Amino acid sequence: MHISAKADYATRALLELACEPSRPLTCEAIASAQQIPFRFLKSVVGELRRAGLVRSQRGCEGGYWLGRPADDITLLEVARAVDGDLITLRGEPLDGLAYPGPATGLPGVWRRVEADAAAVLGGVTIASLLPVGSVPLNGQGAA
Repeated sequence: MHISAKADYATRALLELACEPSRPLTCEAIASAQQIPFRFLKSVVGELRRAGLVRSQRGCEGGYWLGRPADDITLLEVARAVDGDLITLRGEPLDGLAYPGPATGLPGVWRRVEADAAAVLGGVTIASLLPVGSVPLNGQGAA
């Protein structure tokens, strides 16, 4: 299994935003805090914005906020926002995969792995990953 740098960086950026729900954060601040390459993070945040997971404001008081409450954003959504299909085989989706002969059952195993990974990631929210005491209440501040 492979977890992409994009999915890792996207999740870490969302965690930074979740810790500061009352003010916008710049990509520079997030990149510095998480030791993520700025140029790469900028494109990842753009994908998160298009998926509605972050919102932005331009200008000197601008930056990024979570697009929804941290307890309403799952790791599955994050991974799909930046990577598309959760698991692929040689870059192809698993849904049409079929093998002949003795390998007939193998695509079903790969699809089960994908379903199990989706279940795990779908059960983990950004809020659940925050350190105790910093979990925002519906995006409205720390607990």
